[in-house]
Amino acid sequence: MKLTLFSLLSAGLLFNACAQGPVIEKYGHQKQTHFELNDFLLDNKDLDAAVEKIYATLDDTAIVAQLIMPAVGRLGQAKSTIDQHIQDRVIGGVLMLNGTKDEFKAWITDFEQQNKHLENLPFLYSADAEPSLVNRKILGSTLVKKANELKTDDEVRQCANTISKDLNDIGINYNFAPVVDMSSNSTVGYRGFGADSRNIIPWSAVFISETQTNGIIATAKHFPGHGLVSGDTHKSLQVINGQLKEIENYPPLIAEGLLSIMVAHIAVENNPEFNTNGLPSTCSKSIVTNLLKEQFGFKGLIVTDAMNMGGVVAVPEAALKAIEAGCDIILMPVNAKVTHDQILTKYRKDAAFKSQVDLAAKKVIRMKIALGLIDVN
Repeated sequence: MKLTLFSLLSAGLLFNACAQGPVIEKYGHQKQTHFELNDFLLDNKDLDAAVEKIYATLDDTAIVAQLIMPAVGRLGQAKSTIDQHIQDRVIGGVLMLNGTKDEFKAWITDFEQQNKHLENLPFLYSADAEPSLVNRKILGSTLVKKANELKTDDEVRQCANTISKDLNDIGINYNFAPVVDMSSNSTVGYRGFGADSRNIIPWSAVFISETQTNGIIATAKHFPGHGLVSGDTHKSLQVINGQLKEIENYPPLIAEGLLSIMVAHIAVENNPEFNTNGLPSTCSKSIVTNLLKEQFGFKGLIVTDAMNMGGVVAVPEAALKAIEAGCDIILMPVNAKVTHDQILTKYRKDAAFKSQVDLAAKKVIRMKIALGLIDVN
């Protein structure tokens, strides 16, 4: 679903969906005014300028909101709760968690009508549309094989294309897939391509490429690796003891243009370089910033796993710690309004924290422009 942001007209920006052709600036430079998803990761001064222009129109309430993504549907929030969050201007996206295809489509249409009326930025809409989960998470979606049942890279490509067509029809622009974990863990193993470990990277790359070619953000998860731990992070904090054996799956995917990575609620111990000191990786600067951003050079969106899970829910001010660690999107906070208030309070009094939030918000805005949600003509 492509939406034009008419609401910023009052802020002095011209968003003209009918405008055609490049804008000619001084000295003959042709200013780019239409962006594609693959522009997000490129060094693009016109896109940089567009982000700054949108950012400058936002107050601090709206800036902080870009980082918060609650869920709607079964096991998520009621639609009425999301409606209130929209009215309060405290969220920047929604995870469509469990429901029907028609229900999600109607809700997204309604949410965006509210955003337009209230002059909010359009939302990122996400889903756990993995091959192994999509038909359970989105009832009425086209049937596909589970990830561990796929036999060839062509089947993976067809599966990703089928899922993406459904997501585009609904209006979902952000897929929390593929799972790139090893297959050992019973919670995540059947959800990835690890039945033969040689397939994890090439088949994940195919799934990512096909998804993003269809104009949807793909997400590799669960960093730094959930496949070789024995337990379930939904229930409690899990621990990687020593070497990070699964991180080798990520650099090849990053090099191919992966746009998003989800970080898991998994602690790391007995690893001098990347010890998380008892915290989940979502709240660890050594994992999110030092490893993922600096060592691996990842510049895409970094989203937490659900913040209401047992592996993180007991951590005091977990959302603040996740932002300080380098995460861009706080997924499924226990209470989105309370989380927004906590972030905003610190944003207003802590310059270093404000800078971190601003960087994350600008990445979200950049992605919304690259998706075509905000027309910058």
